Amino acid sequence: MAVTTAGGGRGIGGGASAAAGKQHLLEMREGARVISHTPARLNTAPSRAYYFYLMLPAIIVLACITLYPFFWLVWMSLHDVDVGAAADKWNDFANWIRLGRDRKFQDGWWLLLQYSAMCMVLQIGLGVLLAVILNGSRHEKLLVTIFLMPMMMAPVVAGLVWYYLYNSTFGWYHWLMQSAGILGERSILGDPSTAMLGIVIVDTWQWTPLITLIVLAGLKRVPRDQLEANMVDGAGEIRNFFQITLPNIYPFLLIAILLRFMDNFRFIDHILVLTGGGPADSTKILPTYLFDVSFQFFKLGRGAAIALTLLAVTIVLGLILVRVFQSPTAQTRPEDS
Repeated sequence: MAVTTAGGGRGIGGGASAAAGKQHLLEMREGARVISHTPARLNTAPSRAYYFYLMLPAIIVLACITLYPFFWLVWMSLHDVDVGAAADKWNDFANWIRLGRDRKFQDGWWLLLQYSAMCMVLQIGLGVLLAVILNGSRHEKLLVTIFLMPMMMAPVVAGLVWYYLYNSTFGWYHWLMQSAGILGERSILGDPSTAMLGIVIVDTWQWTPLITLIVLAGLKRVPRDQLEANMVDGAGEIRNFFQITLPNIYPFLLIAILLRFMDNFRFIDHILVLTGGGPADSTKILPTYLFDVSFQFFKLGRGAAIALTLLAVTIVLGLILVRVFQSPTAQTRPEDS
């Protein structure tokens, strides 16, 4: 019901015009006066082009540091690129064809998957365990600070520290394992059967604190009312963790897994310091082989082809991990759709 009172008993013409002006302003809804007319905006809404122009400088910078190197990498993978040569030659996909016959390339993939799987299992397991133990503890802040110290160390420095700890002459860890009868006279990094485990331990020692920090942030956001309601229903600590805590920290676990998964495919600093890919190529994972081909033998075309395959597989496996570790609460049930 529109209100058309003009107020004050003025003339018919003035009252009618005033009432007509107010017809669009006030309405009676359920006995209350409400404003039904949205006043005109003083400033018009910005167009999409306005926001595009604001982002344009950042887009140009990102294109220069990402798109240009990517297309340059594709170009190199299709040519024989030699350092110091006057011109690069088209090679009829020879770099790509050679990958199918390259035994070290295939072994590098297998070793990379082994290395990444061992690192992920150890780091996620230990990281979640430490986060649960630290959450709500009396000295939580102090312990978190102490546990973060390895992560603040450069990977090369961490590799050097563990190189001396593993040293077969004066290394303390080597002496400890020999005293316990684990190694005998063998060297940790000098034996092909133990070298991979040695570099996995170093990576786990340095980057488990990152997993702990991310999971600990997730534990702070778990609703207390859900935990208490589940305990009222008779759930114990373990059942409460798997039914309430774990589903709530799934997004944080996904972030941690993706970060470490991509880092395992990229960072080889400690491997180059500890073993350099040896002994007998037992730790020459694919990124290490890529480093040797590109920067020791200077076969930049072959290195570009290897790098592109590594990039493609990383993207595909990352998408698979996102689907696998998607939060159960975010998935739509078939009967709800």
